[in-house]
Amino acid sequence: MEGRWVQLEQGSVPLRCWWNNPQKESKHVVLVLPEVFGINSWVKSVVDRLAEKGIPALAMPLFARTAPELDLGYNENDLVEGRRHKEQTTTQQILDDASTALNWLKQQYSQSKITVVGFCFGGHAALITSTLPEVNSTFDFYGAGVATTRPGGGPPSLELLGKTSGKLTCICGTVDPLIPQSDRTSIKEALSKEDPYQSRFSYVEIEDADHGFMCEQRASFNPNASVLGWKLLMSELSFKTLRITFHINYF
Repeated sequence: MEGRWVQLEQGSVPLRCWWNNPQKESKHVVLVLPEVFGINSWVKSVVDRLAEKGIPALAMPLFARTAPELDLGYNENDLVEGRRHKEQTTTQQILDDASTALNWLKQQYSQSKITVVGFCFGGHAALITSTLPEVNSTFDFYGAGVATTRPGGGPPSLELLGKTSGKLTCICGTVDPLIPQSDRTSIKEALSKEDPYQSRFSYVEIEDADHGFMCEQRASFNPNASVLGWKLLMSELSFKTLRITFHINYF
């Protein structure tokens, strides 16, 4: 089944989302949170790729109040535009909109577990969204700023980890300039402090991976790192044991 636009009207603002549901029943559904570039062709491809594997997925805009139909490429001007909207977005807005999307997903698949997946600013937003009780597991791909900032102001978003009841995996690359070593250390230590036995929280560091390594449309795309990222995600969604022996460090 091909993906399509759906309009969620139940929240404080309308949410124009990209939706692909390949079957009536599924053990998992996924909420995808995009980069600062909006729901563009790559984000839609992530949703459609999950659907091809039999997993319903919904991509939700993060800038519904300032740019509800944002669809940018990956040049410098696009980055400036995306960051402009990011700076106008607050943590409470992210939580409000995510709650709307999660409730809608529950209406479609009441018995399914919900996984939230985010990339870049969407990764940061995914960590924030992991604090909502409807979320069973979360994947934060290179969510920059979680160790030092919070959207809209306040203590770093890492300080919200105590409210996360499900599983959380934070995935960073070792050559990501937006997540320097000091931030990666802070993320690892915060996850370990909240979950010393790694029963729910995991930190994964991929060697030689840059910011945006999952995205085929970015100059920083790393095919090997992307394969590892998808294997990590699909191991959660398919309950398969992950067996990877190179370029990856677990903490």
